Amino acid sequence: MKNTAISFLKMMEMFPDAESARKYIEGRRWPNGVICPYCNESKPITIRKRAGFYRCNDCHEDFTVRTRTIFGRSHIPLHKWLLAMYLLVTARKGISSMQLSKELGIGQTGAWFMLQRIREACGNDKSVLSGIVEVDEVYIGGKESNKHLYKRVNVHGKLDKKIPVVGMREKEGRTKATIVQTTDSIALSKVVFENIEPGSTLHTDEYKSYRALDQDYKHETVNHASGQYAHNGVSTNSIESVWAVMKRGLHGVYHQVSKKHLARYISEFTFRLNDGNVTRTSMERLASLIDASFGKRLSYRTLVRGSISE
Repeated sequence: MKNTAISFLKMMEMFPDAESARKYIEGRRWPNGVICPYCNESKPITIRKRAGFYRCNDCHEDFTVRTRTIFGRSHIPLHKWLLAMYLLVTARKGISSMQLSKELGIGQTGAWFMLQRIREACGNDKSVLSGIVEVDEVYIGGKESNKHLYKRVNVHGKLDKKIPVVGMREKEGRTKATIVQTTDSIALSKVVFENIEPGSTLHTDEYKSYRALDQDYKHETVNHASGQYAHNGVSTNSIESVWAVMKRGLHGVYHQVSKKHLARYISEFTFRLNDGNVTRTSMERLASLIDASFGKRLSYRTLVRGSISE
């Protein structure tokens, strides 16, 4: 049987210091030799006196493997970045910044910033789904009845403060999810057209907003209102299982996520279902996340502009 798991202890042995991590990341980013991240030229590159530092003689810029990646301008050693990425991609429901700070021996604020940067890399999926695709919507947010009185903004059980998210999952394939402002037919159609190839088969419940998709897709439904959850091979059970895992992670691990940062958490969960799938080896999953980190940047100023909540 194929061994798909590498323990955290083994990861620490493989990457005991920043230098070993740097060489591994450079091998992923520049398998055929160093390339300038500013002008994309491979020659001529001058190696500086310090290991891992380079200068492009074409555009005269200095750079390292961190340049124009999620690791840029971070004082945390690269081997701790690799360990953080390993923990995130192998934890089915995620890992909190408090737990990560204990595992890596860094401050909680630094761990939170690391995780948000890694989640930024997770949201780099440009693929288009096809074949049989299940589509469903979910509302993320706490119940008004459970909030303090001064925080309650609606009455009569309306979903004013809940955030609608649309999820799409291929049959035995990839998963995508995105936040929407509303779940009317226009908004749902836009999301589906952007993420699912026309002519594909859609499996949904009987929510009326999906009817607008009938002209461009083969649309089959199940009637949840009558207790029907699978009929002649049609169901939304797979995408609903995604919501179940996501909700357990958001509620059980992160406890509270603000609307400002929710999209990154959704990217984390979908990445783990796709490129972080447990059928792949731990190193394959880690490599996919490292590859996704190149060309992605997130400054602390951009991240904290507004309220912080986890």
